[in-house]
Amino acid sequence: MRLVLVGAGHAHLHLLARARFLRAAGLDLTLIAPERFHYSGLATGVLSGALSVEAAEIDVAALAAVSGVRHLAATVVGANLQARVLQLNTGQAQGFDLLSLNVGSQVRDPLNLASAPGVFPVKPLAGLFTLRDQLEAAMAEPGPGPQVVVAGGGQTGFEVTAALAGLYTRHGRAPQVTLVAAHSPTFAPQGALAGLTAHLQRRGVSLLTGEIVARRDGTCLLADGRELPCERLVLATGLVAPPWLGQLGLAVDGAGRVQLTPQLQVLGEARVFAAGDCAVIAETPRPAVGVFGVRAAPVLLNNLLATATGAQLRSYRPQSHWLSIMDLGDETGLALWRSLWWRGRAALRLKRWLDLSFVAKARGGTFTPSA
Repeated sequence: MRLVLVGAGHAHLHLLARARFLRAAGLDLTLIAPERFHYSGLATGVLSGALSVEAAEIDVAALAAVSGVRHLAATVVGANLQARVLQLNTGQAQGFDLLSLNVGSQVRDPLNLASAPGVFPVKPLAGLFTLRDQLEAAMAEPGPGPQVVVAGGGQTGFEVTAALAGLYTRHGRAPQVTLVAAHSPTFAPQGALAGLTAHLQRRGVSLLTGEIVARRDGTCLLADGRELPCERLVLATGLVAPPWLGQLGLAVDGAGRVQLTPQLQVLGEARVFAAGDCAVIAETPRPAVGVFGVRAAPVLLNNLLATATGAQLRSYRPQSHWLSIMDLGDETGLALWRSLWWRGRAALRLKRWLDLSFVAKARGGTFTPSA
């Protein structure tokens, strides 16, 4: 039986480490994914200059080779689910009997701002690392450094803004960073948000309310007619699933995420499974946060094995609350848990330990998330 894994997110890294169990159940594995995976938990640490790009990178091609999994460095551009055939950007066709999707997300960009030069969506993460390279090159020259604008007032927008401020400070420059949010933030308790806002302002970050509607040479245009100096624009305007998922005829939600049963099967498609940012359990929706891909991984493994062998499927019940820690780019973090929060060095140390442990385990094939 042919099992095709599309994408190399958190859940599929777990499957790669356990490929021997899937093969023992009679499954022939193929992975369709880029050669390298960048772990999102460390992305702002890289952007701030605190970590190297290599710290956040996992060699997917090497993991597939060690696991004995056939690897195609390609992307899916279409599919015929009735015929069970995927179309790849390489022109190849790949058949499957079981299909698992773990392809992450991309930035919501209804105005197509990302098509303009000098614009960097927060996903794919490689774009942020390119931005860091460009800013560091610019700061090696005389002058104050480029004006950077971050669009988006959610948790990611604030964390990327803090990371950019940290990058400027590491190079001995005053931050040239402006965060533009369409609405007041709501991702944390008001006390935490007030403290975070004041913290960024003390570091020289500008905070504005508005909506960016266009990018022009050297400026950004806001909906109310204001223009901002803007040599680089970062888009942190929310996440949606890759658009090609919605073109497969699968059930999707308003963000294009594939809708699932608690057994991680796509609604109406018992042989198509999914996990991570690209998917959502229809009866218990949760935001696109990495913890859910990690926690779903053992259930996904169990249910693929069960489908191959005729055993019973398990259900995944995502938690209602989860720990979230922001890297503030200045060797401190902001930890959020329900109505509790704390900011300081200890929070960042905990985040680093959790994230670096995940990467180390994934690289070593011993990634063991709890269900």
